[in-house]
Amino acid sequence: MIPLRDTIQAKNYPIVNYVIIGFNVALFLVQKAQGPGLDQFVIIYGLVPVRYSVPEIAVHFTFGQQALALVSFMFLHGGFFHLLGNMWSLYIFGDNVEDRLGHLGYLLFYLLCGWASGLSHLFLNWHSQIPTIGASGAIAGVMGAYLILYPRSRILTLIPLFFIPLFVEIPALVFLGIWFLLQFMSAAASHAQAGGIAWWAHIGGFVFGIIFLKIFLKIPGISRTDQVRPATPKRKAPRLQPIRTIQSKNDPHLYGTIRITPREAEVGTRKLVNVPSGFRNRVLRVTVAPGVKEGTILRLTGVGRPMNGGKRGDLFLKVSIYDWNK
Repeated sequence: MIPLRDTIQAKNYPIVNYVIIGFNVALFLVQKAQGPGLDQFVIIYGLVPVRYSVPEIAVHFTFGQQALALVSFMFLHGGFFHLLGNMWSLYIFGDNVEDRLGHLGYLLFYLLCGWASGLSHLFLNWHSQIPTIGASGAIAGVMGAYLILYPRSRILTLIPLFFIPLFVEIPALVFLGIWFLLQFMSAAASHAQAGGIAWWAHIGGFVFGIIFLKIFLKIPGISRTDQVRPATPKRKAPRLQPIRTIQSKNDPHLYGTIRITPREAEVGTRKLVNVPSGFRNRVLRVTVAPGVKEGTILRLTGVGRPMNGGKRGDLFLKVSIYDWNK
C-alpha cells in the first residue's frame, strides 16, 4: 500500500515538516559524499547497540559521540529509496500533526519520537552489532499521533494489483492499523534486526508517538500556529482529488464536486480526479477554464455507467470554490 494523500487539509504551511525533510535530504547527500569512509561514518553517527552494551567497545567512543548517535541516527538513510519512502510518509502525515501541535511543539515532538524509537531498538537489541539508521521511528511516532488526531480521515492509497494500479480511499484507522500490525508481525517473525530493518524502532516510535501526543495536548498553549499563520505561504488545493459520486438507479450519469481555490478559479487550473469505476477507480484529467464561477458544471463525457447500445453516461462535476487558508 502506497499512501498518496490524505483528506485532511492542513490550515497552515508546514514549515517545520519541510525543514525536517530538507535536512534529511541534505544529510543524505553528506552521507553519500563520504566515499570509502561511509562505513565508518555510519558506525559513528548511526545507532549501534553494542557500542553501549559492551564496555570494551564503548571505550573507543567519546561521551559526545555516544550521546549524538542517539539523535543523529534518525537523519541518516541506507539508500535513495529508503529516504524517499520515509520522506513521502512524513510529507503525507506530518503537516496535519504540525498543524495541531504548532511549529515548535511539532519539532520537539518529532525529535522525542525519534529518540524514543532509538531507545526502544537499543534495549530490545542490546548486543546487536548492526547500525540502525533512518527516520522511520520518528515518522512512526507522527503516524501514531495522526491516528489519534484524525481517525476519521481517509488515505488515498495506491495498491498495485497484478500490474494494475488500484486507487482506493482507506480510513486512516484501517490504514495505520494495518501498518502497525505488519510492523508487529515482522518484528515477531524476525531475529534481532533481521534484514537490517529495525522493526521494534517502528513499533516503539508509534506507541511513544501516541503517548507523547497525549502529554503534549495537556500542555497549555502547545499549539501556537495561529500566531504565525499570516506570515506563512498560502496553501493550494490538492492536485489529485478523490470524487465521491452520486448516482440514481436508472440514471447512467454520475454527479460529484470538484474543489478549487479562488486563485485557481481566476486563472484556471488542471486537476486529476479519482473516480470510482466498478472494482477499481479511474484517474481522469480535468481542465478548469479561467474565470469559472461557483456552481459551474463541468461535463466529462463517457465516464458514467454503461447504457444500452454500448454507450456510457457522463460525469457532471460541480465546481466548489474553497479557500484552504481560512
